[in-house]
Amino acid sequence: MSAAFATFGLAPAMRAGGVLANGDFQIHRDFVDFIVDGRPLLFQLSDLDAVSPLASDVPPAIFTAQVRSLLGETDAPLPGGRYVIYGCPECEDLACGAVTAVIERDGDDFIWRDFAWQTEEAVDLQMNGYHGIGPFRFHGADYRAALDALLQGAGPEGARRRVLLIGARVAVLAKLAAALRTIGIGADITHGVVDVPADELRGYGAVAFGRAVSQEERAAVRHSFAHAGVDVAYVDGLAPIIPLLVAQIEHALDRSPVDQRRLTRLVAADGEAGVEVTSPCRVRLTAYRLDRLYRTHAHEVFDGVLEAGRHRIALDAKAVRGESFVVARTSGSVLVEAMAR
Repeated sequence: MSAAFATFGLAPAMRAGGVLANGDFQIHRDFVDFIVDGRPLLFQLSDLDAVSPLASDVPPAIFTAQVRSLLGETDAPLPGGRYVIYGCPECEDLACGAVTAVIERDGDDFIWRDFAWQTEEAVDLQMNGYHGIGPFRFHGADYRAALDALLQGAGPEGARRRVLLIGARVAVLAKLAAALRTIGIGADITHGVVDVPADELRGYGAVAFGRAVSQEERAAVRHSFAHAGVDVAYVDGLAPIIPLLVAQIEHALDRSPVDQRRLTRLVAADGEAGVEVTSPCRVRLTAYRLDRLYRTHAHEVFDGVLEAGRHRIALDAKAVRGESFVVARTSGSVLVEAMAR
């Protein structure tokens, strides 16, 4: 089969979880994405809320089986030599829909072809095929090397989905920890980490500070992690608003390469939000504010598909008056900004 050679790689990616303005929850998923010709394959398909089969929260034996399947060492799981490339982030049911493709060997090379959206055993390429995507021919040595590296680690590298919460308002921390656990992120509450064993500190991917934590306390925590040789992301909580704090933590946990993210910029000032995306996708903007009685108000201020590039979006003046914040969300990333005055 003739097909132009494409480069193949792998990179950490995230399906952003969160607490939405309507009270719904979205599960956090870490996974390994396929990088084709230097760009996430997921971005080339459509604005799709999906994850690859190489997810960090599956048991090691299942993860290994998925990798060996992509290497052609086992039979294809679907008729016609088809493999699931991306599936539902909430479950593994094909009925929810999945992107599938035929993976075959041609000499030493691997070819991915006939991409389609599939919801049952049979697939109609004419009706549900991703026309214009692929076929991709990958050099066998590069393809095997990338997937073999995953087998050596028995899973994605660097997925630490625990957060350490430090603050003075116990009730807020308890609610935040509960929200994080609901979306699949572990959370612990503490007043400090002095004399905590390094092995325990290595389990955290981020540390979130409440606004009342002093600079001296923050410095002591940073010193403890640095002394243990643990690199974590630090989050300075903007306000005691649970969905806002969850969004800040989601952003901090994002380990995907910056140049391969879909949502790359958010500014909020003068009643407008500036957003930049690298490929067409659905973007949701939510404004949160505290009134003079410190009550929380949430407003969905934008929900639509944006083309690649920079966009300026006017915000409802009532939604961003006083102390307010804007959260921009796509399926794979989250950005948070305080409204500048």
